[in-house]
Amino acid sequence: MAYPGSSFSPARVRHLVSSESAGALALTAALPFLFLHERFQPEYGLDVGSTTIDLRLSDAAVLLVLAAALVAASRSGTERLRAGRAVWLPGLLLLGWLAFQVARPASLDDDLFDDHLVSFSKLCEYALLAPAIPLLLRRAEDLVLFVGGLILWSAVATTVALVQFGGLDVFAVSTSGWRYSSFLGRHDLAALSVLAVSLAAAGVVAGRKRIPAAGLLGLALATGVLGLILAGSVTAAAGLTVGVFGLWLVARRRYAPSGRRVLALVAIVAVVGGGVTAIRSEALDDFLQFVGLREEEQALGVESYSQRTVLAYIGLRIFEDQPLLGVGWQRSSRPEAFEPYLEDARRRFPDVDPLAFPAPGREWGVQNLYVQMLADAGIVGLVLLLALGAGGLLLAVRTTTYAPNPWAAGAGLAATCALLAHAGVWASLGIVAGIPLQAATTILLGLVAAGAAAAEEHTAV
Repeated sequence: MAYPGSSFSPARVRHLVSSESAGALALTAALPFLFLHERFQPEYGLDVGSTTIDLRLSDAAVLLVLAAALVAASRSGTERLRAGRAVWLPGLLLLGWLAFQVARPASLDDDLFDDHLVSFSKLCEYALLAPAIPLLLRRAEDLVLFVGGLILWSAVATTVALVQFGGLDVFAVSTSGWRYSSFLGRHDLAALSVLAVSLAAAGVVAGRKRIPAAGLLGLALATGVLGLILAGSVTAAAGLTVGVFGLWLVARRRYAPSGRRVLALVAIVAVVGGGVTAIRSEALDDFLQFVGLREEEQALGVESYSQRTVLAYIGLRIFEDQPLLGVGWQRSSRPEAFEPYLEDARRRFPDVDPLAFPAPGREWGVQNLYVQMLADAGIVGLVLLLALGAGGLLLAVRTTTYAPNPWAAGAGLAATCALLAHAGVWASLGIVAGIPLQAATTILLGLVAAGAAAAEEHTAV
């Protein structure tokens, strides 16, 4: 069965917009601000104690979404949230554990406690987007509007990155010939592009008529693939490979994809992988020299992969000494946390540029979500984080397999791919709250909860 308004033509859009779609419109209107780097947003500094809270348009966008969700809840109730228990429970436990990490004595005595408290507040603010989505996306028409807006904004972002690729200095980016961030960070562009290409991959397997905004799926494929290539994130490309494989596994029972459709999925992965390899060839060459697979040349600066290896090693050493609790929220980047392991790291990695190692004034952080969670919050933090991701995947798979309505099943299929791909993106970034990557991940968790709710309600569309 096709989605209502799946062609996403202007006439169809006018048909989709009604008083019932107000919540979906609010969520869609927030997308350009949620997926826009903070340096391109006006801000208002609010002094609180010894720190400053920077309020931006993205915060106003989150507030708009939450207000719309409250209105929807007052009118229609909150019963739809029950279906997302597999996400809400580990999510609440994780936030509770991280709140303990913020308030524990070691964190309270930290000179940057106020800054860390603000960053944790930002994490919680964006986390509230997840329960808002099932309250706002109640109908197939709502999902069509939202997905259409998401694809169009992804196309805008990729177009800007293409302009940067051509050498035009826009949005404070002047690098030509390597990686391009559009008006986002590079990891954020990868995250947005993953959402687009996951929708396209779901359309390849399930058929265009079973995916929202089917008229834009060609655009989703082009903008998603190009965006991932220009972002140049190797971990995103690796995550997409895992995500597409997971999508195929989940789709076999319900959709039984033909050999041609499977080959199309393989082609998507191959094009992204080849493109990212080309765009990152200099960085990959540095890494292959670092691990001894190519003839070593004199390093001229800090290389991405060798530095990340060093930082991950230091993060794991921090965890090794404090495996249960970690050192506290975002304290793995503090000199007192990493300095005891610097000499050991230098002995282990003697050929790495000295600037790659952290130092006072160069608090690089761990730059890997999973390792930083171990270092900051211990094994308990990582287990809760993985439980949250597993809960999201469980809902996505269950919705894809058992939902009687095609819009929920299609959303679940795309979310399966995107969640696995985002897990790869986070492997090259530490705990950074309130960025587009967190918005994208939180939106996905909300979408799988909305799909699970639709499946439970047996909505006929």
